[in-house]
Amino acid sequence: MRFRNLSVGLVGLALVVGACGTGASASPSGSGGAGAAAGKGAGLDIEVVTHGQSSDPFWSIFVNGVHQAAADTGATVNYNAPSGTTFDVNQMGQLIDAAVGKKPAGLVVSIPDATALGPHITKAVQAGIPVISANSGSDVYQSLGILTHVGQDEEIAGQKAGALMKDAGVTNAICVNQEVGNAGLDARCKGFADGLGGKSTVLGVELSDQSGAQQKIAAALQADPSINGVMALGPTGAAPALAAIKQLNLSSDKVKLATFDLSQDVLDAIKSGTILFAVDQQQWLQGYLPVVFLVYYHLYGLLPGGGQPILTGPGIVDKTNVDTVIANTGTTR
Repeated sequence: MRFRNLSVGLVGLALVVGACGTGASASPSGSGGAGAAAGKGAGLDIEVVTHGQSSDPFWSIFVNGVHQAAADTGATVNYNAPSGTTFDVNQMGQLIDAAVGKKPAGLVVSIPDATALGPHITKAVQAGIPVISANSGSDVYQSLGILTHVGQDEEIAGQKAGALMKDAGVTNAICVNQEVGNAGLDARCKGFADGLGGKSTVLGVELSDQSGAQQKIAAALQADPSINGVMALGPTGAAPALAAIKQLNLSSDKVKLATFDLSQDVLDAIKSGTILFAVDQQQWLQGYLPVVFLVYYHLYGLLPGGGQPILTGPGIVDKTNVDTVIANTGTTR
């Protein structure tokens, strides 16, 4: 969830505003949110292609950020993602090619698989289209000629999550991965294992079948009673994990559950104590900032951070701050 105060990304945005010689401030909640670029993106067409459908609870918030950036800057922004519920890099590559064919003023992409998507992105760069990556791709964007990346370092975020689980007494955990092969999610599980320092096993599930995912998680917990931690990689993965723990009548003391990313259900579970914490990467900013940055780049030829990644996370939501996040839910998005 996006908090009313802060964001490393907005600090970067403020620096760009200052560099452009204006006293305008960056407001994350609406009017004037794009600072000096407010309304000046009129006539610019920006394409956004990600691996997540706008109907997904996580990506719908990302798309809200995209739409707000379009409203603030005046740019025309088109969002596309593979149809269906499965991870489809082939279709995503086709969408990138179609976007490049429109010769837009800028392109925003997520990069869940650099090997498969790299050639398509390279076409955009070679065509002179400014490209910014968002959400996934922090480890490869520079090698592809991309201007900058907006997101979190997934391995570092995973390490933080693992360290927190270790502090909570977890020694043996499963990392529930709904898209094995997605570089960002794989990095989360790797970082988690490193941060935990104990035993960590990746459990692949298919979240289009929530009941099947629940049974697979329950089977893993039954097969190894020493498992005392479950790390979900998103709210749709946390739901079957929570259901599996309840199915087996395991207390939150016996098996601790944590997740990446937020939803109302996740926030409620943190408040009730059934989820220990969530790692928040602030996906609204991941949708909002790249569009604003591309407009700034078109207007002034400037980028925040000199092309270094703009980190929107990790932030940790737990019992100490969940009430604040809940209180602001619906007012900041």
